[in-house]
Amino acid sequence: MKQDWFARLYENEIKNFKNKLLLFQNAIENEKSEIDEIRRRDYKIYFSCLKTAFHNDETNNQDRKITKDEQSMLLTLSTQLGLSQEEIKLINYLIIPITTYNVDNVINDLKSSGVIFFSKKTNTIYVADEIVRILRKIRGKEVGDKYFRRVLRLFREPQINIICKKHNLDWRKPIDEKIQNIINAGISFSGILINDIQKEKATLTEKKQLINEFCDKELNISPPLKGFTIEEKISNLIKFFDDIEQDEKIGISIDGYEKLILELGETLPQLNQSIREKLELQESNVLNSQFLLCYNIKPRDILEMVSTTELNLFANSKQIKTRGDLISNILDTYKDSANLYLENYTNIAFRNLAALKENGIIIKESELGIKFEDLTKTIFIKLGFNVDEELRQKLNTEKDKTDIVINLGNNDLILIECKTSKDSGYNKFSSVSRQLKAYTNLAKHNNFKIVKSLLVAPDFSDDFVKDCGLDYELNLSLITASSLNKILTGFKNSKHKQFPHNLLMRDVLIQEDRILSAIGR
Repeated sequence: MKQDWFARLYENEIKNFKNKLLLFQNAIENEKSEIDEIRRRDYKIYFSCLKTAFHNDETNNQDRKITKDEQSMLLTLSTQLGLSQEEIKLINYLIIPITTYNVDNVINDLKSSGVIFFSKKTNTIYVADEIVRILRKIRGKEVGDKYFRRVLRLFREPQINIICKKHNLDWRKPIDEKIQNIINAGISFSGILINDIQKEKATLTEKKQLINEFCDKELNISPPLKGFTIEEKISNLIKFFDDIEQDEKIGISIDGYEKLILELGETLPQLNQSIREKLELQESNVLNSQFLLCYNIKPRDILEMVSTTELNLFANSKQIKTRGDLISNILDTYKDSANLYLENYTNIAFRNLAALKENGIIIKESELGIKFEDLTKTIFIKLGFNVDEELRQKLNTEKDKTDIVINLGNNDLILIECKTSKDSGYNKFSSVSRQLKAYTNLAKHNNFKIVKSLLVAPDFSDDFVKDCGLDYELNLSLITASSLNKILTGFKNSKHKQFPHNLLMRDVLIQEDRILSAIGR
């Protein structure tokens, strides 16, 4: 973020917190406030212990401070009392006054402690994803806010009200606002599951059963999470969300995400401002898939920030079924299978069924070879080539069948052979060379000239590349599925309407970096 936006967020945080502090102090001191008597007792216990820890140095004529040992005991006390991060912070500042610093000093302190990177040239602050996860652990936040929201949305409103009342949050607000307040308060994720949503006199077995059913039926986690004790189960649930966060897969195609964002914005005009406020983003227009993915905001995350009423409104306007899991129904509508397959082109080349399943693609292993050929055709069509299916069928015989024929005109052809393989380093050169020589002779017999042969595979061994370079008859070049996909992406962003086929003529193993540089000029 820019420095001026950081300064504004810092000032707003100080201002809002001072208002909260005043209300909190009045509520504690006023015996008629709505704070539960047991909760008021918890606050007073923590307040008294903190005050003693802070002031006991004065008796020894030393500066007031809280030692590491005292901090450790206070942390244990706050955990046992079930205090949220926000409650602890409010009590802390009842004893220690808030000090406001110049924003330049704040940035310098954060930079010197390794929390942020700061560019003086652009006045921009950067925070690494890894640092965000470390800061969460320091603050006691076990999962990211978006996953906390996902869990809270599955609770019934009476359960949300119980959490709010226990932690001195206004339970009369709309449910989406209550959920946001719970997240902002820094309430313990595991504490909510172990205690807050459980029945008052629930046995250990009943608590475990509720958590098991919640993970299996509400969150639909499959296979079921392991864990004999409640703590182990919740620990594995936290790890499950950590793994999702670090996974770059978004569940639908990029094009599908962009279409979803566009149509959501058209149906819900206030959505852009709502997302800006919830994510505290400076940019005026945030409804852009590439922009949101830079912040690791995925399609499901956006939908979970929209109220159920608005989601129903959107679903009805797009004739999406509202029965069952509404968010899943919307995501399925925008899955855009054609682009999703292209985005998984390399996984199909490697015949990686597990990765395909995780990305929402269900396909039989026997169908992978044909699907890889079809996608390769699609890529070359998108590159502007004339993939001549009619000529291919005319040239093919029962024995020799070319995968793809590109017609350059004037009887010039490019032949393309597609190979999938589970193993890294494709190395069956002799069989491939026999095939391509047969196809070349077949084309020549029909008065066509083969100006180039291409082999598309997931990867090639060093020996394969070497053998290919020594075979002067074939005029064969090799290209990996990953390279071809990157070339397509670069071509889309270039000024070219048709890919210059001469760029495919030079190398034995085609390097996408050189081609991307050439078409990017």
